[in-house]
Amino acid sequence: MTEPLSGARAFALLTDGTQIEIGRLGAADLDAVRELHDGLSEESRHLRFFGLNRAMAGQVAARVCRAGGDARDHAALGAWLRGELIGMAEYEPTGVPGQVEIAIAVADRMHRRGVGTLLLEHLGSLARANGIVAFHADTLPENSSMLRVFADAGLSPRQRMSHGVVELTMPLVPDDGYLDAVAERERRADVASLEPLLRPRVVAVIGASRRRGTVGAELLRNIVDGGFKGAVYAVNPHCAGSDMHGVPCVATLADLPEPPDLAVVTVPGYAVPGVAAACGRSGTSALVVISSGLTAEQGRGLLAACREHGMRLVGPNCLGIANTGIWLDATFGARRPVPGIAGVAVQSGGVGVALIEELSRLGIGVSTFASVGDKYDVSANDLLMWWESDETTRLGVLHVESFGNPRKFARTARRVAARMPLLTVLAGRSAPGTRAAASHTAAAATPELTRRALFEQAGVVATDDLGELVDAAALLATQPPPAGPRVAVVSNAGGAGVLAADACADAGLTVPVLDAATRRALAGMLPVCAAAANPVDTTAAVSAEVFQDALDLVAADASVDAVLALVAPTALGDLRGALGGIGKPLAAVVLGQAETVTVNERGVPCYAYPENAARALAHAWTYARGRNVPRDAPPALPGLHPQEAAGVIAGYLAGAPDGGWLPPVDTFRLLESYGLPMAPWCWARTEDEVVAAARELGVPVALKAHVSGVVHKTAAGALELGLDGEDAVRAAFARLSGRFGGDLGGMLVQAMAGEGVEVLCGAVQDEVFGAVVIFGAGGVDTDALADRAARLAPLTAREADELIRAPRLSALLLGHPARPPGDVAGLREVLLRLSRLVADHPGITELDLNPTIVRPDGVMAVDARVRLAPRRAWDPYLRRLR
Repeated sequence: MTEPLSGARAFALLTDGTQIEIGRLGAADLDAVRELHDGLSEESRHLRFFGLNRAMAGQVAARVCRAGGDARDHAALGAWLRGELIGMAEYEPTGVPGQVEIAIAVADRMHRRGVGTLLLEHLGSLARANGIVAFHADTLPENSSMLRVFADAGLSPRQRMSHGVVELTMPLVPDDGYLDAVAERERRADVASLEPLLRPRVVAVIGASRRRGTVGAELLRNIVDGGFKGAVYAVNPHCAGSDMHGVPCVATLADLPEPPDLAVVTVPGYAVPGVAAACGRSGTSALVVISSGLTAEQGRGLLAACREHGMRLVGPNCLGIANTGIWLDATFGARRPVPGIAGVAVQSGGVGVALIEELSRLGIGVSTFASVGDKYDVSANDLLMWWESDETTRLGVLHVESFGNPRKFARTARRVAARMPLLTVLAGRSAPGTRAAASHTAAAATPELTRRALFEQAGVVATDDLGELVDAAALLATQPPPAGPRVAVVSNAGGAGVLAADACADAGLTVPVLDAATRRALAGMLPVCAAAANPVDTTAAVSAEVFQDALDLVAADASVDAVLALVAPTALGDLRGALGGIGKPLAAVVLGQAETVTVNERGVPCYAYPENAARALAHAWTYARGRNVPRDAPPALPGLHPQEAAGVIAGYLAGAPDGGWLPPVDTFRLLESYGLPMAPWCWARTEDEVVAAARELGVPVALKAHVSGVVHKTAAGALELGLDGEDAVRAAFARLSGRFGGDLGGMLVQAMAGEGVEVLCGAVQDEVFGAVVIFGAGGVDTDALADRAARLAPLTAREADELIRAPRLSALLLGHPARPPGDVAGLREVLLRLSRLVADHPGITELDLNPTIVRPDGVMAVDARVRLAPRRAWDPYLRRLR
């Protein structure tokens, strides 16, 4: 993950897509800051400084670039374009705790390009990381551009006039309003930066070849034969001065008559950094690097050249890109994408080839395609924003093996999913390769669980395999999303109809009883031996017209959200012609069909098996359900004490800088600082202290030995339960003391909790996904049962409820005749508080509340483990390039 600005520079995009650098200003930048202020016009100096004369530029620079100091009082950021300082922003103390005064200066020629806004965002992120809660600014009323920057930032500024000056105070709270404003600015800037990549006017293929069967030859031929209407050039020093596959070939980029918007690079890996630098010097705006096998050093050189010259980059190690809207096929695929509505972004070139083939065969077609390969720069996030702005794209298909910024991906995808379905396949689901886990929660946080959590919260429909993704795409591209999960099954083969109904139930759909009026109408039109319930068996004797009438009748039933029509071709008639629009989503099954899925001439997806159709309908319902859920924010929770929690964490890490397991007393203090309900406890070291603690808590009690290195107390024999009376307590103390001897660091004496449902509530800080909350079956069998779900923190109330309902044990929590329901509201509160704790404090790398007992009258955690590690705060929504 990218850390906050602390000296290193970050790259970000201005409104017009121009790349700039942003970083901390220091003593080495003194001359640059002075030159920036020297270059301001009289009007700019008046508006910025209320009348600064040029002689004061050096004093301002000295103050801004002074060494040392605490970032909680002073910090300054600069914005550089091609090595020139074009803007700066700083804050200074105001005397009000948690508040600083800010000032921004931007070179005159760079006004209205988003420099000031971008600096304000980065300065706000830096300030928040240092505990600052509000910005203050004084601005002249006539400084309309700066007032607009503050108003549009999304920080909800409060302002008042005082002595002819506008005084503004801006809370540094990244609420939904602020994040939406940042996201919209990012979308506009990102789309502008991708224009030369996805809508180029001039394309150069560097490493183009005459020899058929090579990447350089086939890629150039695809561009030429695909009908691209812009200018195309080949670059190859061995073939210069002649045509290559119908386009002129030059020796070097410098020989081109015009700079290319897009350069496609197919040279060997060792030559890529030099070629990229030459592209930058020539004025190229974007690169697609097909080449693979780059070393780490060569990769760094490639990215450095792209950043230095402001070029967007796809790859390396990729299949290429395509935009059928301009007939551009800059790939070396065997089949040219058919123009259509699906945007496709993949990491694997092979998966890309398969998706292009399937989407083209189905008639869905492709709008834009990008094989992002090793994702040095352009990623799925960029393609999502492009599709959001593209009127042609109405379906997004993703194959994502890794995530650079999953939080931003989730927020972007949810926004895009409100406009179009997004589909993905769960890649990297298996557990091999994950680290050995020291806690139940860490063991539970498998790649599949965390990826499912991300996609569910992002509104992305996740399938288990590529074939299932194609099945779902066929339905979502051709049919409206269903209004609910209720499916009517209509078939001309009764046994197959029953299988289809079973498949719907297995997929999580329902097969409701049809309305009595619908059943009577069906009985009146179908043969006597037909079945008019659901599934509907029309018998094989009906005509295509009657079968179509039955579909229309069933679709009109208010209890039906979608229809699954199953036909078995017979000698009595071919019913495939009856499969047409019915006003509600329709998935057809044609038994004996050669392909797994096709789309007929009336736009209906036809599957070979009922299971495929049922799963596709279930995915469509998943999309529709997620799209219709209103977006909410994590709720405000009373009784949180983040400073107290930070103190516990800092105190431990001061003595253990590499991190480790937090001692029991600190663990319970940390959890209670966020209001997490813990079973009453006392800490004791001697036998008499243990007895006194048990007497204070009341009996029965549990004794838990604290032994360094022991995480799972039951397995280690470090736990004594149900101790009732002084004699039992003393005897248990003796057993534990004898078992662990000098390794015993003390004992936690805890009141025994009543019986209830044992659950696991936990969290981990994933290296990719950030804070992830895990919930599922608890107790000593938690790992064996493996019944759990996950969500990214912090949770909303709706997400907490979804998390509770996801595991199978939710049936126990909701109650049944032999068990009263548990306190689900109290459990929701525990998950919300836990999620806030780990989201606010990234130093908490593992947290186990296992077991947590859920009873009808409350929720209580009876055991807890917390592991800490030194980690910096991270702002996932800050605008910056990878």
